[in-house]
Amino acid sequence: MTAAIPQATHLPSQYNPFETEPKWQTFWEEQGFYVADPKAPGDPFSMVLPPPNVTGNLHMGHAFAFTLPDVVTRYKRMRGYNVLWVPGTDHASIAVHTILENQLRQEGKSRFDLGRDAFLERAWAWKEQSQGTIKGQLRRLGLSLDWSRDRFTMDEGLNRAVIEAFVRLHEAGLIYRGEYLVNWCPATQSAVSDIELDDKEVKGHLWHFRYPLAADPERYLVVATTRPETMLGDTAVAVNPTDERYKHLIGQQIKLPIKNRLIPIIGDEYVDASFGSGSVKITPAHDPNDFEIGQRHHLPFINILNKDGTLNENGDPFTGLDRFVARQKVVQWFEEHGLLDKVEDYTHTVPHSDRGGVPIEPLLSIQWFCDVSEMAARCLEEAHLNTSPHFVPERWTKVYTGWLEKLRPWCISRQLWWGHQIPAWYPVIEGQIPEDPQAFVVARNPEEALAKARERFGSQVEAVQQDPDVLDTWFSSGLWPFSTLGWPDETEDLKRYYPNSLMSTGFDIIFFWVARMTMMGSQFTGQIPFKDVYINGLVRDEHGAKMSKSKGNGIDPLELLDKYGTDALRYALVKEVVGAGQDVRLAYDRKTRESASVEAARNFANKIWNASRFVLMNLDGQPPAQLGTSSPEHLELADRWILSRLHSTTAQVIQELETYGLGEGARLLYSLIWDDFCDWYIELVKPRLRGEDVTSKRTAQQVLATVLESILKLLHPWMPHITEEIWQILTQTEQTTSIAVQPYPESDPTWVDPGLEQDFTLVIQVISSLRNLRAEAGLKPNQSIAALLLTTDPTEQRILAEARPYIQELTKAESLEITGSLACEPKQVAAGVVGTIQVLMPLAGLVDVEALRAKLQKDIAKLEKEAQGIRSRLENPNFLSRANPEVVQTHRDQLAELEAQITLLESRLQKLG
Repeated sequence: MTAAIPQATHLPSQYNPFETEPKWQTFWEEQGFYVADPKAPGDPFSMVLPPPNVTGNLHMGHAFAFTLPDVVTRYKRMRGYNVLWVPGTDHASIAVHTILENQLRQEGKSRFDLGRDAFLERAWAWKEQSQGTIKGQLRRLGLSLDWSRDRFTMDEGLNRAVIEAFVRLHEAGLIYRGEYLVNWCPATQSAVSDIELDDKEVKGHLWHFRYPLAADPERYLVVATTRPETMLGDTAVAVNPTDERYKHLIGQQIKLPIKNRLIPIIGDEYVDASFGSGSVKITPAHDPNDFEIGQRHHLPFINILNKDGTLNENGDPFTGLDRFVARQKVVQWFEEHGLLDKVEDYTHTVPHSDRGGVPIEPLLSIQWFCDVSEMAARCLEEAHLNTSPHFVPERWTKVYTGWLEKLRPWCISRQLWWGHQIPAWYPVIEGQIPEDPQAFVVARNPEEALAKARERFGSQVEAVQQDPDVLDTWFSSGLWPFSTLGWPDETEDLKRYYPNSLMSTGFDIIFFWVARMTMMGSQFTGQIPFKDVYINGLVRDEHGAKMSKSKGNGIDPLELLDKYGTDALRYALVKEVVGAGQDVRLAYDRKTRESASVEAARNFANKIWNASRFVLMNLDGQPPAQLGTSSPEHLELADRWILSRLHSTTAQVIQELETYGLGEGARLLYSLIWDDFCDWYIELVKPRLRGEDVTSKRTAQQVLATVLESILKLLHPWMPHITEEIWQILTQTEQTTSIAVQPYPESDPTWVDPGLEQDFTLVIQVISSLRNLRAEAGLKPNQSIAALLLTTDPTEQRILAEARPYIQELTKAESLEITGSLACEPKQVAAGVVGTIQVLMPLAGLVDVEALRAKLQKDIAKLEKEAQGIRSRLENPNFLSRANPEVVQTHRDQLAELEAQITLLESRLQKLG
């Protein structure tokens, strides 16, 4: 624990986030405020950070996705929970492999030139560099993470957890090795998972080929394909058994062109008789649907591709050619031999490898698989019976259960070097490994593997050789909620903080990560690994488009952090969330590289700063603790109003935070702080702070200090740095504590007075109306006025009379008459209306009435011209027929607003006489 930061005694004239933020980030970490203690009191609240990949810098999506749960974490900590938020990073096998192989390619090398050990040394060096960058950025975001528990998906503890999980799953018969069809990326030469696919719309062709019947070569069946080269691996042609055109041919043979191989005509209900010619080529080794048909009909599986995407010996006579070159050659051959029936332009979706950037190939390959059917069934039961986990928003539950219902065996092996090497070993007998793909043992280490191999295969086993493949990254990520807490050991952290309280993540990985975590959790711990799942939306650009590298429309969060500060970016992002899980749009000018929404948040921070400076300068150097609590009998109308607003808003904010309404909570506080406290209450108490009434001044100071300290605590989860800075100076506490560990404000219902708040809103509207009339009349700030408030409602008269001092002070009203009727209404007045109250300001002797009349007439003419333009469009049938209904409604709303303004100005013009 380091020494405390020297105590400041006042706030500088301007807020400097670039000095303040790193100071408190260092302070929080060094003082250990976020280090969890499983033995400490309080109900546990735990989360694990969705681990960012060690592939470079964080992007705006990370800034948004990580700030949201930080708001929740800070709130829970202040509410007295025993909070643990575990940070960490993911090794990202394919992503890092791609980066390193691109680097090597630029050096004229490949990973095979380096060898596995040298390549892994390079990968670990890259990890250290990228991880260091990411950790710095996470700290820069002000996240309240427990860095003493920082994890990496390939650190020693997690590696042990991965091995243990693999061994247990294999012992349970759920992990097996076999030859199946997988997504294969020729660029990275590895199997890839579905999440690593990017579906792209491609303009291509649909080629129709003639396959001659063996019994009568003059007759043929027409098959259509978008991948002509795969016909070299055809082992059947299928038709629907109910198709009258072809059912008599089932059982006959057809001659496969180019190869001159006889293949059967089979009947299968999968074939859609109404699509195309009604006959389909079957290539079991290169198409998922054909694979299943091949299994049903016991067809041969002929693989024609090498792992680099070239044709192998089964692709003769095009062996060695790239798959796309071979495609052209096949089409050319069919055309030359009169067997090309026709060619159609065809736009279709082709899955590409996200990392390799090339179309994937369904490829028959020996891989490791995990049978997840039992795990998925348990998770579905939990979801249906116990609504576990609870999704926010709830609509994502259907997406989650939908994935679980259609799961297939999970291919968990990857032909890479960077990652968790599969803990399977092959026996070496007389210097050779048996060809039998099932000749292996699974073990936790080489010594155990050798003992198991000799027990199974005999004492002639000389050694064991570990499988070179690594596990799919999602395998280790699936263990993340409990492996980070020490599983498989029964650690204090695991007992105290598991299951996690919350998992906050994106909708795009509900299946690929969330479902795998729930399945692994149910398998190894018997529990769903988290209670709530908060699904965050996307950060969209200024036009509403999804940010992406390919579009080049991303915004670097560091750029905005450097320009506006952390708190401003945090608050701007969260405040834009209209509902849980909703996307947010970040205003950004790419020419000036400025963000209006983040600038508005910075202005909010400056508003808080300036208001706090005013309060501190008027407390006579006394912190809230020394000022004491104000006595109810000394509270004036404005005091009771702001305290009611404080407690009612506190109740609303807590309710929003408890249900993850983070954006609404931010907006509620904005209204309380900017509108109620800064713009109104502070202005209302200034005369009392300057006055000679000691009791009134003391009460105003007490309320100012109370409200300011509460506001800082309420706002802290969203804007931690500025609130810490002001709170430390306001409270003058010993700087070994932090606002981050103070109790979150509670709402006291005895202070909440809805009637008073409603009454005071009326007072504010009257003051605003008089201020507007002064501005329209062009009065100078120090010019006094006379004001008339006309209402027949006794309640309104009472409210206005009680607020008379505030109205006169803030409007410079030398005289104020509140009445139900006027014996003689002034001839020349500026007039406004607040509900049923007429607000009148006599103008005689104050302004040039003729000049004011001319100004009003000019304003009316300008508004009328604008309104007429909109009327013309709305009366134009061509416009109405072409325009979007939303655009038409917007025009109507604008016209209604303009007409209301015109009516108001015409009324004021009439009052001038």
